Amino acid sequence: MRLTVKIYLSVSLAITLLAVFSQKSIAAEDDATANAAKLKLVLSFKPVQKGFEIEIPTPEQLPKCVVKVERKGKTSGWVVIGAEGQVLRRFLDTNGDNVVDQWCYYRNGLEVYRDLDTNFNNKVDQSRWLNSGGSRWGIDKNEDARIDEWKTISAEEASAEAIQALATKDVARLESLLLSAEDIKQLGINNQLALSLKKSTSNIEAKMKEVLSKTTIISPQTKWIRFDSGSPSTIPADEGKAKKDLHVYENAMAITETKEKAGLIQIGELVRVGDTWRLTQVPQPLEGESIQITAGGILMQPQLASVGNKGAGTTKELSPEVQKLLGELQKLDQNSPQPKDGRLALTRYNKQRTELLGQLVSHAKTIEEREQWLQQMIDGIAAAVQTGTYSSGLKQLENIEKELKAKTPRSPLVAYVVYRRMLSQYSGELNSKTSSEDRQKTQDRWLKELERFTVDFPNASDTADALMQLAIAGEYTGKIKAARTWYERLEKNFSKFPAGIRAKGALTRLDLEGRKLSLSGKGLDGGTLSISQFRGKVTLVIFWSTWCKPCTEDLPQMRALYQKYRTNGFEILGVNLDVEKRIVRPFLTQHKMTWSQIYDEGGMEAPAAREFGIVTLPTMILVDKTGKVISRATSVDALKKQLPSLLKK
Repeated sequence: MRLTVKIYLSVSLAITLLAVFSQKSIAAEDDATANAAKLKLVLSFKPVQKGFEIEIPTPEQLPKCVVKVERKGKTSGWVVIGAEGQVLRRFLDTNGDNVVDQWCYYRNGLEVYRDLDTNFNNKVDQSRWLNSGGSRWGIDKNEDARIDEWKTISAEEASAEAIQALATKDVARLESLLLSAEDIKQLGINNQLALSLKKSTSNIEAKMKEVLSKTTIISPQTKWIRFDSGSPSTIPADEGKAKKDLHVYENAMAITETKEKAGLIQIGELVRVGDTWRLTQVPQPLEGESIQITAGGILMQPQLASVGNKGAGTTKELSPEVQKLLGELQKLDQNSPQPKDGRLALTRYNKQRTELLGQLVSHAKTIEEREQWLQQMIDGIAAAVQTGTYSSGLKQLENIEKELKAKTPRSPLVAYVVYRRMLSQYSGELNSKTSSEDRQKTQDRWLKELERFTVDFPNASDTADALMQLAIAGEYTGKIKAARTWYERLEKNFSKFPAGIRAKGALTRLDLEGRKLSLSGKGLDGGTLSISQFRGKVTLVIFWSTWCKPCTEDLPQMRALYQKYRTNGFEILGVNLDVEKRIVRPFLTQHKMTWSQIYDEGGMEAPAAREFGIVTLPTMILVDKTGKVISRATSVDALKKQLPSLLKK
């Protein structure tokens, strides 16, 4: 109700303002007092929705702000200009009826949010997040200040909305994000999958109540921090799951914070419908020791039906035994246990799933089919072992490895199972050790196993990951010569792999000292930033992210150094590596980070991160006044010693 009142208040003010800012009024009130009154009135407007920052002038800046009338064709209104000449607000009448129907709010000169009255009845019915504010476009059908449906929303923003829906116990807000029957029809999803999706997205109020009654990590104070997932996948139409290609995030997560305590929420499978991303389930908090292990959501479950008969989308060519097993596997996955069901249920599920996949392996008629099911079996067992929900899994991996080496020693699956057996064994050993000495011994053994793996399987795809782990370990234990060797091998043998590209950048970074630094990228607030703009100053380049705990822990000392030495010629250039741009500005404001920031999309895969092979955060590079690199890996403590002498030169 409070938000609804705001809407009517804004419309009332809009009508008043158009009267106040008529040409006659403007001519009669051209003085500081009148301008102050106009500013007070205009700045009393508030956005209908929340979840973004707008620029609000300080009391000291207000006298330098002005309100100007704008006219272009039938469109008229006014714009608020800030103390530095930047736009703060723009309120427009776009249809010439002398009533405002568009409210635009700015930050750092960029429009970040807009309310619209598209049917011109003096009530806001649409809201848009723009530029650094995001990409959402919401429709408020009944004009009650609540978004009823989304015209545009990214996967990241959908996850943030879902978390806020849970935190505020807002069923309607969550329902607006879920895949609907109309969406399913639009995508042309086949009947069998459609039934499963409808079941997953029905009875939302009861499902939400159940989730909230058992969680300890969601409360009214919960804040969404970031979206966590791999790249989206494409399911081609000729697989038979839908009439169109489907674009899907397989198992997305959201990282949250409640009273400074981090939480992990399983968003699950998201599917793109037009310009929106839709959830296919009620998000599930992951807490305690219970972690759900599945091969994917409803849409990403495997369908052997297409093997050898692409586009058929049926199981008619399969034997009755295989059809029966596929049905049992699908039923098992559709009813997979939730985190709240506990360890025993998860262990039982993993055991049953492994047995079914084992039977599918036995019934496979071709090598391709057998390897397909065996790979899924290996993945499921390894994941379950590493999360502690399948104690007998390690022995099963060892048996699969032994059998493959004996029967098909040249199969790529040999390296595949060996690597996952190694990971599972290492994970179990590391979790069982309590002393730092024992954990270090486990780590040392792990590195030796990785070396042996790269020798035994030099061309396996997992060797790229093994080489990267060895290189990182060498670099950050001070064994730079060894690290360089691993990076060079990785670049040479896996140049097309993401790890090979990053290795090339890491070699560039290792050779930076004494050389001129070349770095440029998109500024967080637009334009281009380059290290050359800081020539003549001692500059610290920091690669960082909002989710990096050490980065945040360094901030108090970093701010102190910046305040102490900035007037003497010290500057900082941040390179932010968050996936979601919209969370960066609020973080900067909260932590009073006033230095410049480069931001290119991609997170740890952003251009600058690849160019310099960034593997850990923060990574800090210190550059002298001439642009030469003094240190490729400095620290806050080292800076305290380095800055005084460098600034005197």
